Amino acid sequence: MTHPQLKPTMSRTMAAPAGSGGFASRHIGPSTREIDQMLATIGVASVEELIDQTVPSSIRLQRLLRLGTPLTESEAISHLRSLASKNEVLTSLIGMGYHDTLLPPVIQRNILENPAWYTAYTPYQPEISQGRLEALLNFQTMVCDLTALDIANASLLDEATAAAEAMLLARRASTCDSATFFVDENVHPQTLAVLRTRAEPLGWSIITGPPEQAANAGRFFGALFQYPGTFGDIPDLRLPIKALHSAGAIVSVAADPLALTLLAPPGEIGADVAVGSTQRFGVPMGYGGPHAAYIAVKDTHKRHLPGRLVGMSVDGRGAPAYRLALQTREQHIRREKATSNICTAQVLLAVIASMYAVYHGPEGLVDMALSINRRTATLAAGLRKAGYRLRNDTFFDTVTVIVGDEQQAIVRRARAERLNLRIIPGNAGSNKAIGVSFDETTTDRTIEAVLRAFGATNPIERTTVDGGSSIPNVLRRRSPFLRHAVFHQHRSETALLRYMRKLSDRDLALDRSMIPLGSCTMKLNGTTEMLPVTWTEFNGLHPYAPAEQARGYAEIFESLEAALCEITGYDACCLQPNSGAQGELAGLLAIRGYHRSRNEAQRNICLIPSSAHGTNPASAVLAGMEVITVRCDLKGNVDLDDLKTKVDQFANRLAAIMVTYPSTHGVFEERIRELCELVHEAGGQVYIDGANLNAQVGLARPGDYGGDVSHLNLHKTFCIPHGGGGPGMGPIGVKAHLAPFLPRHPLDESGVAGPVAAAAHGSASILPIAYLYVLLMGSQGLHLASKIAIVSANYIACRLHAHFPVLYKNARGRVAHECILDPRRYKDSCGVTVDDIAKRLIDFGFHAPTMSFPVPGTLMIEPTESESKAELDRFCDAMIAIREEIRDLENGRYPLAQSPLRLAPHTVADLVTEDWNRPYSRTVGCLPGSLGYADKYWPPVGRVDNVYGDRNLVCTCPPLDDYATHKE
Repeated sequence: MTHPQLKPTMSRTMAAPAGSGGFASRHIGPSTREIDQMLATIGVASVEELIDQTVPSSIRLQRLLRLGTPLTESEAISHLRSLASKNEVLTSLIGMGYHDTLLPPVIQRNILENPAWYTAYTPYQPEISQGRLEALLNFQTMVCDLTALDIANASLLDEATAAAEAMLLARRASTCDSATFFVDENVHPQTLAVLRTRAEPLGWSIITGPPEQAANAGRFFGALFQYPGTFGDIPDLRLPIKALHSAGAIVSVAADPLALTLLAPPGEIGADVAVGSTQRFGVPMGYGGPHAAYIAVKDTHKRHLPGRLVGMSVDGRGAPAYRLALQTREQHIRREKATSNICTAQVLLAVIASMYAVYHGPEGLVDMALSINRRTATLAAGLRKAGYRLRNDTFFDTVTVIVGDEQQAIVRRARAERLNLRIIPGNAGSNKAIGVSFDETTTDRTIEAVLRAFGATNPIERTTVDGGSSIPNVLRRRSPFLRHAVFHQHRSETALLRYMRKLSDRDLALDRSMIPLGSCTMKLNGTTEMLPVTWTEFNGLHPYAPAEQARGYAEIFESLEAALCEITGYDACCLQPNSGAQGELAGLLAIRGYHRSRNEAQRNICLIPSSAHGTNPASAVLAGMEVITVRCDLKGNVDLDDLKTKVDQFANRLAAIMVTYPSTHGVFEERIRELCELVHEAGGQVYIDGANLNAQVGLARPGDYGGDVSHLNLHKTFCIPHGGGGPGMGPIGVKAHLAPFLPRHPLDESGVAGPVAAAAHGSASILPIAYLYVLLMGSQGLHLASKIAIVSANYIACRLHAHFPVLYKNARGRVAHECILDPRRYKDSCGVTVDDIAKRLIDFGFHAPTMSFPVPGTLMIEPTESESKAELDRFCDAMIAIREEIRDLENGRYPLAQSPLRLAPHTVADLVTEDWNRPYSRTVGCLPGSLGYADKYWPPVGRVDNVYGDRNLVCTCPPLDDYATHKE
């Protein structure tokens, strides 16, 4: 986490072969000729002239970044291969919520490695997201069935974060006025560590103990139990849950989803909430992630459920359609009143987990679970026969063996057998133990190797029953699950392949067209960058494997941290936060820790401009801060007069300001240094949101012009794909004085600050993507990428300003890497809304820009550096054509209700219907502009009725004939 010297691989001097053009020329969309044409439209003679007019000279970096010249793609892969070879993949039987698994190749090739799935965006536009929405509804159905609870969301970041969200939900829903939360002593240690991190700034205390003590250890607003426990035992939680309920507590159970195929589910033993990880449903361990966590609740708590929730609705023809439900809970709407800062889900991994359940079906999952349980019972019998005492008599897949002073000798023998076991320290030698967890990859040879490590030489005696008495009879599952047809129809690879293809064909992702979302930076996710994600040397490691087995990872982490520090001007970097929102929280907690270390705990005011991302105020509240809003002026800048007033008013309590730069309004604010100085003079810290870093790399560094901490969205600026809404990564860079307060390893209790994620390096297996991006681009490539992103945004602004006024520009008439178009006048002139424009863009084959943020009724566009001029022109032409359709409405050509805009998007059903009675032709509606049949993307549903979906909330897979035809 310190700033090491840059590795030779980041500072090499050998240039790419002459004439190859290098990776940068493939990453950056416009050619040199096209850039010249764009500059002519903008009205400048050179890229440098435009950058001088856009980026304030007071913050410009006056040198190239010290990252060296780029590697070629073949050199980069060779380099990654050499690093991968330094990782040693042993059979890890450590458990603790992480298990080896077998990802079916048909899912690996057609989901994980398929850009139709991994380049898609969050499904805020449901008409072009029906495929991934259906896959997520399958995920929610799977979770609800396994947990026997009523409603689940579309995934969370990891099990520890999900547990923290359950704790927050419990505080909101509980009738008990206590500020204490009970945690089962058998909860995974990383989960407990994250819970402590999250509880402390909110003033909550945590008490741990065995489950049976929950009823008499005090009053609690909530409780969390592990099921099975971290040491393998299967507790009977029915009485503790009943006692907690009688005192007004909300009870959560962290449950292994595969174990729930054999165990009585949380909902049936009384739990209000269930959380856990679906990692072992086909998702590699990846040295910690990414993995899709789950959370499910009783129907009573559905409006407290954090994150994204997929629900059913209908489209304009009454046909069933999927959508994100209850979006009024989102942070950009609720801001400081938000109940969670969760923004990124783990959509790509949730899709994989759901397809794994589709692939195996309930019978396959039960057979797998029984096989694991039998092998665990066989191991238990062998260990007992060898004279060992087991800590747990009940188990699903994990046994804990009391070994005393033999611990190190057993561990050494296990390593010789190429096994990693869990080392459990004891407060006395006799209490030392070793944990062994089995999984679907476990074979009889594995059992024999484990027994040899324990010194047992007798042949194994296979257990033929279902683990004997290892699962208490009263806790055996008797209820069915995964009854929906989708979990029974796709047994052959042919059928599953076609199902996944059918779903991806319903979606619009970056592999089809430009996704011009402001503040989301949807750019090329290079294939070369993606290749190492599926290498066993990276995705086969357990996050708590010994450090010497992850030397290749260590080199990547060190070099990537150094590169990010060089790019941002910060002194230290932490790669742990596994989303942008978690990075915000980690940065604010570092600021909080710094103030408290200086005996200034009263500093709890966080100033946030009105234009800020919604996660900013939500994160500040979760960090124990009070949010005070700072106005923006008519030009979109932070109002420095209002800032001065509030800095003076709260000087002694000022903790921080959170500011996005360039601003969310798409402008480099000229007085950013002055803003930072004002806050610093009052004793506060400056948090610079890194969402818009793509405008700055190589041009300016937040750490140079006043930032103390920033989170960096690797899923934006550094090319980790959005994956349909996740995974993301949000590491933070900090100045030296904040470095001691960076998140610690979740299993290291000696650090000053607690962890914010379950694994030390968050979603480690996707970090090579960002690392490769830096290697492939080099100093000059990264510099040029930022410049072309600014060129592209200004080109769009110039082409569209006469049709849709650009809301904010700087004093020289320039925008940064994004711009806000203002169509609000057309609502006044003819009733056209921003939704109408967004849906009509689908007919042209485009995802809509960001809608109504940060200014209601507007469109925020970020073209990125990766789109060619031809694609930018295609988008501009579509927007201009839409403006002409608006003009038709203004001139009375059609009534709004019967216009192409209001009835968009148009589907195949519109094309073939016999009763076409609209005042415009089918060609105008279905094939606008120069689109032909061969190039047309056909949305699978018409405009989705959001109100109907929220009034009739259905978030699992029902038979389609359960839906009555929708009537207006």
